[in-house]
Amino acid sequence: MHHDVEQARFNMIEQQIRPWEVLDGTVLDLLSRVPREAFVPKQYQGLAFADIEIPIGSGQTMLSPKMEGRILQTLGIKPADKVLEIGTGSGYLTALLASLAREVHSIEINAELSRQAHERLIQQHIHNVTLYVGDGAQGWPDNAPYDVIVFTGSLALPPLAAQQLNVGGRLFAVIGEAPVMEATIVRRISEESFRQDVIFETCLPQLENAPQPQKFNF
Repeated sequence: MHHDVEQARFNMIEQQIRPWEVLDGTVLDLLSRVPREAFVPKQYQGLAFADIEIPIGSGQTMLSPKMEGRILQTLGIKPADKVLEIGTGSGYLTALLASLAREVHSIEINAELSRQAHERLIQQHIHNVTLYVGDGAQGWPDNAPYDVIVFTGSLALPPLAAQQLNVGGRLFAVIGEAPVMEATIVRRISEESFRQDVIFETCLPQLENAPQPQKFNF
């Protein structure tokens, strides 16, 4: 069984993640080390390494492996970084972020998902994460500023949370409305200025309580 799991992990990296232009050695090594299967609900263990968004309960899903890899590569997290994650979900991306950064603050609107993620992180001996139950759609000003902010659900509008970045900090979010969404990195260049770059096109489930654009009916 153990050999099968390792083979499936290897195949995930070689057949899904690398072909999606994730070539950063640090990221690939991390994806081979942090056990994705430990964060997948028991009934979906057979799909732990599949190229899908796995249901984790409460209508939520895990990001696909290639998306997780691409997010990590795009953000280039450094050992001194303080990270804010909006949408803890299963806790797997939280664990990956924590393995690269100094500390992670992760917000989850669903108390049960947060509790499950907490148990999984403890089992993996990951202790530089603080979990909060709350609505992070506007960021989490209590612990700001951050070096890195990650939104794990999509947003119709660019996030106000960019104001919570340090100068030099970067924020990852998928912005837009289906079917047209763009994975975007926002960098804080100075106190006043930000730069926004589209990395790739994709589709992600919307972040709960994300601000909506005003719709005008004439």
